[in-house]
Amino acid sequence: MSRATPPESVSSDEFTSDCDSVNGVGMSDPHMNSQVRRMLDVMNRLYNTGVQIDIDLPQIAVIGNQSAGKSSLIEAISGITLPRQSGTCTRCPTECRLMRSDAPWQCIVSLRLTVGADGQLLGQARTEKFGDTIIDKAQVEERIRRAQRAILNPRIPAQTFLTLPESDKKPDLDFSVNCITLHISGPDVADLSFCDLPGLIASVSSSRGGSDGAISIVENLVTSYIKKPSCIILLTVACETDFENQGAHRLVKVHDPQGIRTIGVLTKPDRIPLGDEPFWIPFIRNEKETLENNWFCVKQPSTFDLSEKITWAQARQSEVNFFASTAPWSDIGESYSKYLGTSNLVQRLTDILSELIATRVPQISKELQRSIEEIRGSIATLPSPPTSDPRSDILTLLHTFVQAASLQIQGVPDGVGSATKPGLIQAIRPEQEKFKRAIRVTAPCFVPFESTSITGRINAPFFLKEEEGEYYDTDRSGVVHSGKVREIYIDEVLRRAQQARTRELPGHYPFLVQKTFIDHTIKQWEAPSGALCQHVYAIISAHMKGLVTKHFAQFGQGRLEHRVQGIIQQHIKECLERAEERIKWLMRLEDAPFTLNTHYLADYREKFLAHYKDARDKQTQRQFPKPNVAAPALTLPLPFTFGPTATPGKPAAAAGASVGATVSPAVALCATVPSAPAFQATKLPAAAASIQRQDAVKKVLSGLAEMGMEGVTEGDLPKLLPADGMEPALAIMADVRAYFQVAYKRFADNVPLAVDVELVRGVERNLLPVLYSSLGINGANGDAICKEFAQENRKVADRRAELTHKLERLEAGELELLTEFA
Repeated sequence: MSRATPPESVSSDEFTSDCDSVNGVGMSDPHMNSQVRRMLDVMNRLYNTGVQIDIDLPQIAVIGNQSAGKSSLIEAISGITLPRQSGTCTRCPTECRLMRSDAPWQCIVSLRLTVGADGQLLGQARTEKFGDTIIDKAQVEERIRRAQRAILNPRIPAQTFLTLPESDKKPDLDFSVNCITLHISGPDVADLSFCDLPGLIASVSSSRGGSDGAISIVENLVTSYIKKPSCIILLTVACETDFENQGAHRLVKVHDPQGIRTIGVLTKPDRIPLGDEPFWIPFIRNEKETLENNWFCVKQPSTFDLSEKITWAQARQSEVNFFASTAPWSDIGESYSKYLGTSNLVQRLTDILSELIATRVPQISKELQRSIEEIRGSIATLPSPPTSDPRSDILTLLHTFVQAASLQIQGVPDGVGSATKPGLIQAIRPEQEKFKRAIRVTAPCFVPFESTSITGRINAPFFLKEEEGEYYDTDRSGVVHSGKVREIYIDEVLRRAQQARTRELPGHYPFLVQKTFIDHTIKQWEAPSGALCQHVYAIISAHMKGLVTKHFAQFGQGRLEHRVQGIIQQHIKECLERAEERIKWLMRLEDAPFTLNTHYLADYREKFLAHYKDARDKQTQRQFPKPNVAAPALTLPLPFTFGPTATPGKPAAAAGASVGATVSPAVALCATVPSAPAFQATKLPAAAASIQRQDAVKKVLSGLAEMGMEGVTEGDLPKLLPADGMEPALAIMADVRAYFQVAYKRFADNVPLAVDVELVRGVERNLLPVLYSSLGINGANGDAICKEFAQENRKVADRRAELTHKLERLEAGELELLTEFA
């Protein structure tokens, strides 16, 4: 295949002088739409503020494999010469900020550092001007070379490399994310921003001595640019290398799979191996690896051309001649010829970048406003920075903390529907309710009939339902029990009462019986009391830990928080010990049954006694007997005695009782009436049974009247029956149960009150003096201690500095937009 003939060679001086009059192509057109140029100017000023770190600004990123012709393409667009000597290929990003100006041409070279010498990200990007402003284009290449050496040797002061002689010494770094920025302005300079990125490396060996991490460093660096939605990707592909072996295209497909933001550029078409030319033509026709903005092909000066010092004008003419006279490019057709040549490429870049900027400027304005509000809000959440008076800072911290603790201890109402954690008092209240329930379920479960009885079941005392509420249940004692409850039957109570008798008169029992039951119950109060104390201690301890962290974590590099945590926990522990001692004292108060609340005690005793009697009556069927015509009346001899265990319908003697009261004739007469079960056994019709019962009652009343007991009514008949032999046990049961109601209520109040006074509110007492004395801030070394503790947390300080710098950049960017479009 024929090759283009190298253009006429010129001297180096001719090449340099030509650069003064003929700069880059396309973008410096003086007839460019003024609105587009205005937008480009605004974008360049935004870049000058550094806001591109925070906001996605439109930009062109030139990427490709090493030696893909990127640098040559950049030279063609910018009009400057980049370093080309061996070992000085692009090893860090080189950003070009081109801006048209009426002033003479100039170039300012700066170093933008985002990573420190230790490899750690800096909170704020730092920009350092590297050398004086360049007004001679011939000096740019050397300055860039020295700037790159400074970037790759971060431990040496950058300005040293302005005069340091060239050296073969290997730099500290193979590649760097830190950036060289070129601010170029002049009357014929294009309005454009683009970045030449290091070439992607296929292998470590190809990185000219690079380390194993060089490949990932370069790939991550390129990715950080091309992943942004507003980045126009200028993908360079060298035609002298197999397309499949060029990793840059594979990376682009990851971040722009539809090819919307990518412009493809085929370079070095003059180096295509013979016979391979047809492979590349489908790219130009957009038939292979389709891109929305198509593929272009450019030809830059060869190494020989450069050695001959050709002018830029000659280079461009040589490019035109190549595509016009070299097959298959010359045969591609007029409709595709617009995709050949640097001038056509730059014009396309002009259109795309201009459209993108015009679209993005309103969006950028909104993003700046939103970001500024967010940053200001983030700064407001940070603690106030320390002042120049450490003692005042620490005292203010302590007072603020004590006030916050006092507020929590007094109680903070929770908001309705609040998702935050409950306040201290709200967290303690469920534990108090659990304690009350635990005390309540220790109530003795008395059963007013014999343990041998298998009939009947007593209901819970109805009068407890209103006052006990959720604690009321239908078991025998009216208590909600958590497990199996031991029932105390009436015969056991009577047996224990009889065993306790010493010198008492007949029918009397010592108070020791009641006290034994009471002591057994009260002993069960110790465990719930201790549990309440420990649970409240755990709650307040955790709550105070969070409060300490909130107020002190950002100062003293964590030392202040650590010290205060220890002081507060020790203080709470001492409060716990006082509360536990107070609970022991309250338990000792209950050793001897006592109350001055005689009214409630008597009222409860009466109610429980009636409740037990009623239940017993129902169980033993102690109603007035109903007549039974099938059972003959039994006439008892007078006088007759009923023992303690006499039952209706049976003579006392038959029940085995020999000692008791003499039975009156009236009682004997009532005893002749058979029991209700016997009557019911006849299964008479209801009407007949009622008539027979009325006849029997009349006979009894008539007989009583004959005995001189006139005025006795049917309702008086049950009163004539003998007393229940279990009356003493019923009285003991009522005494114990009534005293429990009085005692448990005061205890259920006193223990939580003691815990509140000694443990909860106890934390608030003397809290500030305890902190003062324990921290030692009022001592001889108080100033030094305060200075140490007042040091702000490094992370917080760095975060504040980072946010402040970011806010400055954003506000500067917003000001540029407001100034431009006011």
